[in-house]
Formats: sequence, structure tokens, C-alpha cells
Amino acid sequence: MSLPNPSKIVCVGRNYVAHAEELNNPLPTRPLLFMKPPSAISYLPDVVIPSDQGECQHEIELAVYIGQPLRKATAEQAQQAIVGYGVALDLTLRQVQSELKAAGQPWERAKAFDGSCVLGPMVSLNELENGGDFTIQLDVNGQQRQQGHSRDMIFAVSDLLADISQQFTLQPGDIVLTGTPAGVASLALNDQLTLHLSQGEKHWQWHGAVSCEA
Repeated sequence: MSLPNPSKIVCVGRNYVAHAEELNNPLPTRPLLFMKPPSAISYLPDVVIPSDQGECQHEIELAVYIGQPLRKATAEQAQQAIVGYGVALDLTLRQVQSELKAAGQPWERAKAFDGSCVLGPMVSLNELENGGDFTIQLDVNGQQRQQGHSRDMIFAVSDLLADISQQFTLQPGDIVLTGTPAGVASLALNDQLTLHLSQGEKHWQWHGAVSCEA
């Protein structure tokens, strides 16, 4: 199913307890939001990381695709606006982010650079079971690095979308990244990645390879 180009990618920080704890961050009392521009999008199998800005870490996330406008929506209305799910990598320049946080500055230099939102294909609703829990997993060079379950999110998907829509309108084609589980770590040149999405008995996987920006 094709969608218009997104006007924005809305990302949710610290939506898994274990991930917040591994970075020594306090747990949010409401969703912690930041954005990536459309220019941040790249697509598997290409995963391109900067070569001159320090450590670049992987954060696998459940991606939610929006199919109709959402403004000041309820959780029920938000659920009806979803047209598909997928997996994404929120690439993060961790040293840059730490410096920005220490200075009380926004994160965009660490989170919104070109290629920092790596998308796999969208899985449309007609390929999925009604309701149910999603599992996401990232393997690096054949070893599991991250695994998370949507049931373990601090803020559920429909509640996230409803909350986001109170602040700004979600447009058809927009993508929401719902947070990463524990296990974030650095990527290196030529790392081989496998991204998994599971729901019940259904399972999808996609592959990628890390290269460095010229």
C-alpha cells in the first residue's frame, strides 16, 4: 500500500522502562516527543552512519503509519487512523546527544541528521491480526542486540497517537516511532543487521548493512 510522503516523523523517547534505566534517564510522566524531518528517511538495506561525529547507536522501534488526519483525537479515533506497522531504526549520535542534553539544548543534531530514520517496508493491516501484541527485534552480525514487546511500552500506541494529536495534527503518510527497548549499542562499518517484526504466529524480517558516509 502506497502512502504520500510524510510531512514529519514523530518519535517517542523513553517509552520502555529498561531503556530509560540503561541511559540513567528519569521515566516520563507524559510522552516525550521529538521529530525527524522527511530528509532523515532512508530505506533498508542501506544504513549509512556519519563517519566524523562520534558514536552512532542503533535504536529499533515499532513504526506506526497514519492514513487519515488526526487532530485532538481520542485513543479510539487514533486507532482507526492506523493503516500499517513496520520497524525502523532511530539512529542516534550518542556523544552529540549527551553534549546537547548537558547544555540544555534540543536533540536534533543527534537525532534528525540525514539518514537517521531507517525504514523497513510497511506491513498493511490486511496482513496483520486484529489487535494483539507486536515484538520487535534487532540482530547485529547474527547476535540479538534488542528485543521489545509493545505490551511493555509505558504509553500504548493509541494513547501515544491521541496525545500527539493534541499538540499538532498528524497527516496521512506521517510516521510515529514508538520508542526503543533496552540494548542500544554502537554500529560499525559493515555490520550486518536483521530487523524482525512479529505478531502472533506471523513474522517478517528485513536485512541491512552499515556503511559510512563519504
